[in-house]
Amino acid sequence: MPLLVDPALPEGTLRGATQPRLTTNDGLVLRPWLHDDAAAVMTAFACPEIQRWHVRRLDTLDEAAEWVGQWADRWTAESAASWAVVDGDDQPLGQIGLRNIVLAEGSASLSYWVTPAARGRSVAARSVDALSAWAFESIGFNRLSIQHSTVNTASCRVAERTGYSAEGTLRQAIKHADGWHDWHLHGRLRIDAR
Repeated sequence: MPLLVDPALPEGTLRGATQPRLTTNDGLVLRPWLHDDAAAVMTAFACPEIQRWHVRRLDTLDEAAEWVGQWADRWTAESAASWAVVDGDDQPLGQIGLRNIVLAEGSASLSYWVTPAARGRSVAARSVDALSAWAFESIGFNRLSIQHSTVNTASCRVAERTGYSAEGTLRQAIKHADGWHDWHLHGRLRIDAR
């Protein structure tokens, strides 16, 4: 069935290129995940806060390796992308990613987490700024969004600090271990000043 409008981004926009390494203005690097990151990912997902907001845990090194390994296929499928956030020692401090990519609409959602040892250093906000700049300026996405539980105040602060405007609340939009949570929706457009 033919579309009546041109897609915002053509198929092949992501898979036609190698997933890039991105840098923040102050030295963090966003790089594709490596097989050797599995142990660090397993340690990160042992954190109760990461489990709470990302509704999963990883019990074995094999599960962590599978988690790391999925991202190359998801880049090729143009459905999602994820980067390890590292500093000078190249060890993961966190994760930043694009989820729910819809090339025809030029849209995606952001997700992020930060290891307990790296919290308090604005790792998430710095990563959101770098990924957003690349997605808008280099790729041409029209809209990016951040959704989070209304009780996840840390994620809300990241969205606000990075220019993602509060757009509303989605009632009972996600199920966590303690039941249904309302979601805050934040959005940013390519044309928004930053």
